[in-house]
Amino acid sequence: MKSTIEELGPTRVRMAIEVPWGDLDHAFGEVYKELGKQVRVPGFRPGKVPHRVLDQRIGRPVVLEQVVQHAVPEVYSEVVRENQVRVLGQPDIEVTRLDDNEALAFTAEVDVAPQLELPALENLAVTVDDVEITDAEIDEQISVMRERFSMLTGVERPAQDGDFVSIDLEAKLNGEVLEDGSTTGMSYEVGSGQLMEGLDDAVRGLSAEESKTFQTALLSGPNSGEMADVTVTVRSVKEKDLPELDDDFAQTASEFDTLAELRDDVRSRVARTKTLQQGAQARDKLVEHLLEIVEVPIPENLVEREIEWRNRAFENELQQAGMDWDSFLSISGVENREAYDADQRKTVEEAVRTQFILDAVADAREVTVDNEDLSAQIMAQAQRSRMSPEQYAQQLQQGGNIAEFVADVRRTKTLAQLLEQTTITDASGNAVDLDALRPKTIQAPTADAAEDDDQTLAAEADAVEAIEGATEDSEDVTRS
Repeated sequence: MKSTIEELGPTRVRMAIEVPWGDLDHAFGEVYKELGKQVRVPGFRPGKVPHRVLDQRIGRPVVLEQVVQHAVPEVYSEVVRENQVRVLGQPDIEVTRLDDNEALAFTAEVDVAPQLELPALENLAVTVDDVEITDAEIDEQISVMRERFSMLTGVERPAQDGDFVSIDLEAKLNGEVLEDGSTTGMSYEVGSGQLMEGLDDAVRGLSAEESKTFQTALLSGPNSGEMADVTVTVRSVKEKDLPELDDDFAQTASEFDTLAELRDDVRSRVARTKTLQQGAQARDKLVEHLLEIVEVPIPENLVEREIEWRNRAFENELQQAGMDWDSFLSISGVENREAYDADQRKTVEEAVRTQFILDAVADAREVTVDNEDLSAQIMAQAQRSRMSPEQYAQQLQQGGNIAEFVADVRRTKTLAQLLEQTTITDASGNAVDLDALRPKTIQAPTADAAEDDDQTLAAEADAVEAIEGATEDSEDVTRS
């Protein structure tokens, strides 16, 4: 088999492949085997029809066409593997020669990952925001805790902001009550603005058993955007009774004896959260820096396919929520669809460029993915998805996303290694130690906990084994 690879650009190649006729024996065998099962010829048992008879019965051109369809994908994949071409997406195939009993030749044009020239990455440095904690932030956290321990008490007065009211709603359009346009006994916090425009203004000042009608735009459904008449009836008014901020509250709301101790603990937790935010900011700024210093050509076809995939997925989400593009753009504050598409294209292009850069760094540094890496990522993603590790691994396998998952794990590991080697300082010039964010050693588990851990480890092992088995022959490629 002869093959040549011509670069059509930084992200596209053309492979010219010629296959000797003798190398097609396997394809001919498979095609004749399948045709022998389908074609019935008098005097011959199924599967025992001679090849020359099948040629006469079906036509040699038809046989050759099926041989080409069978052979080309296998030959193409073999050339890709032998030449270690990192293809992206499906190729455009053109048969250029098909001479019976002589040779098969075809070309395959396909997008490929670009070859990047990486600059020196030994002296990376980023600056992040200072960690500043104000008394107002502590007060806000304490206020949230007070809200959790508040009591609702019925009052004989008009509703005002901060009250909780029980309301009935009825929406009409052109005098007709809308389907699913009525509800009773709904609890609502006045002033929260969480339900529909105009509701807060209507409810303020109403006492129990009083009603008011107002107009508001429908946000979803077939009449989205039209103005409906909504009647709200208040059934009861309750105000929040917040506990006093004292040592008793601290003992009720926490394990601390005094309010001062509780405030100190809240300050420590806020500090840790902001330090975590520093870590995320350092990661984002490192990626921004890499995008600035590395020139990355990107395949336009890949970007278009990714945008199309995201749009289809998002449109399904909108349909499930009973919304369309116009209502979404109105709620999100985006000027128009063109602005949304432009912002999405920028996001996709940056994501693709980032993947190529991290892949190039991983290749240069020979970063590999081991069982521990897979296990950690499987557990993290499974927990976020609220499923078991085995279920998550099975979902990946069924969706054909194993190679993408392993590639993402490799990129995450590569970025983490780069971040570890990056000098991180805050705006005041102080060094930021991200090692302080790593999980600390915990005490030995109880017997029951140990048994649960054993089960968890077994689940991780099963999930990793499933992924490893599915990735033995898979290639590291970008989705779509």
